[in-house]
Order: sequence, then structure tokens, then C-alpha cells
Amino acid sequence: MLGLLLYLLWLPQLADYDPLLVTGPEPVAIDLLVWDQKRNREIPIRVRLPQASNAPIVLFSHGLGGSRTNNAFLAIHWAKRGYVTVFLQHPGSDESVWRELPPSQRYAAMKDAASAKNLKLRTEDVPAVLDQLAIWNHEATHRLYQAMDLNRIGMSGHSFGAGTSQAVGGQWYPLVRSRWWESRIDAAVMFSPSAPQRGDLKKAFGSVSIPWFLFTGTEDDSPIGGQSAADRLKVFPALPPGDKYECVLFGARHSAFGDRDLPGDSGRNPNHHRILLAFTTAYWDAYLKQNPAALVWLQGPSARALLQSGDTFQFK
Repeated sequence: MLGLLLYLLWLPQLADYDPLLVTGPEPVAIDLLVWDQKRNREIPIRVRLPQASNAPIVLFSHGLGGSRTNNAFLAIHWAKRGYVTVFLQHPGSDESVWRELPPSQRYAAMKDAASAKNLKLRTEDVPAVLDQLAIWNHEATHRLYQAMDLNRIGMSGHSFGAGTSQAVGGQWYPLVRSRWWESRIDAAVMFSPSAPQRGDLKKAFGSVSIPWFLFTGTEDDSPIGGQSAADRLKVFPALPPGDKYECVLFGARHSAFGDRDLPGDSGRNPNHHRILLAFTTAYWDAYLKQNPAALVWLQGPSARALLQSGDTFQFK
């Protein structure tokens, strides 16, 4: 009902709104290093700047064994749409885990890296990066000087990065929630979210107070981490109502949310990336830029028109 009401009220503005429309040159990738002195830890990041200054920020946390170069299709589109994209690389659960090992040893190394210790390190990387961005934003000689609006911040990630985003975005963990939740984050997007294997899901997700958008697929299983496609669907029902979204893509495997297929995958549906770009852009525009036409697009028939048979989309 709310979507229909918004659609009728903002119909004239909606006619000009298209989350897939991009203009201008491709943003240049800027590779930087964040030094967290307190933890003696170096965090590589890749930044892409939009043409406008003082722009909202969208952070991205890669999956297990990934890097700051992952999901470039999202970074480029979001930057062209007016966002400073900051893609993190998490030492200890990044590509260094497997890259120098023979293929026979990579699975075991990856499984070991999918640990609570690395989740903690990842969640602590987020405030460390935000603190450094704030410093650079005020340094007149830095390339990021006055580039960012640190009052408008989105968080996103895939797989282990989705778990990272959930942790800093308000998921409750026994004894650690106050340490992991990052209050500067205004909205979050999770590609391949995860549900706790034990405990009360309502308790884990019932205190989430910011907008969340969950993306998964009907075949979104992961060989590491014990998450099945069915497990990922348990998150949305446990979230409290109010600016919570879920899109389930028919036939989408775990790799559908990344740049390329994993070994053994095939038959990628090109419309899935089109949906990811359109839905996430409208979501960021609605909740970081406060664009009413974007919210109307997202909650109205225009978004659903991109879906194909078997795809589902809901919000509450």
C-alpha cells in the first residue's frame, strides 16, 4: 500500500528516474593503504570517486579469499551514480590465504580462514577505514580532500563480506554487539547473507534499526561456512519491519553476485547483474541521498518489471 501511494504521489518525478542510467567517464581506481596503529594492521582499499564532491560513501567487504578488486561492476556503476566507493581488503581472509598454495591445499586454507577471529578483524577494519577517510577528507593535500560526505555512509558485502556488513550493521552477537555495531552506517546491502547456526534469530536480528537489503539466490549454497540457500532465507523474516528488503534471484548461485563464475559454475543469467545494479542504486539513492523518486521506483512496479520468472522481491 505504501509503495502504491508513493507511486501515485511521485508519478511525475518517477518518469525521469532510471537507476541504470550512467553518464561521464569511467572513474579512476585509487589504491590506498589504511594503517591501523592500534592493531598494527594494514588495510588495503580501492577508492573510486564520482564527478561531484562531498558525495555519499559506500563501503564494500569482499568474500572469503577475495580482494579490494572484487565486484568492480558494482563499484564503477555506483561511482558513476554519484557515490564514493571504498572497497576494503581484509588481511587474513583475503586472496593471500590461497594464492601461493597448490590447488590441493586451498580448500583447507580457506576453511581455516572462515573463522570468528577473522570476522572480528573484519568488523574492526570498518571503523578503522572510516576514521582514516575522515582524516583524508580534511587534508588539503590529499586526493580525497572534501570528496566525501561522512554523514551519509552505506555498507555492503558479499558472503563473508555480507556477514561483516551484518555485524557492523546491527546484528546482535552475544557479548560483542556494542563493539561490532558501527553507528556511522546509515544503510546496508548484503549479497548472500548468513543466518546464525545456533540461537534465536529474532534476538540476532531484532535490534537492526537501519535499512537492510538482502540479495540471495535459489541456488546460493556455499561449500565453506555451512550456509545453504534455505539458510539465507531465514534472515529476512527475523528482521524487524521498517525499510527491510529481500530479493531472491531464481537459479542464482553463490558466484552470481561476484564478477565471474566459480569453478564448476556455468549458465550465468546476465539479467541478475542488471537487477543488482538497478535495485542497489535505487536503494542507495533513497536512503543515502533521500531521493523520493528512488524510493517510489524501488517500492513500485518499475522495480518488479526487471524481475524474471521465479525471481521474488519483498519489503516490510
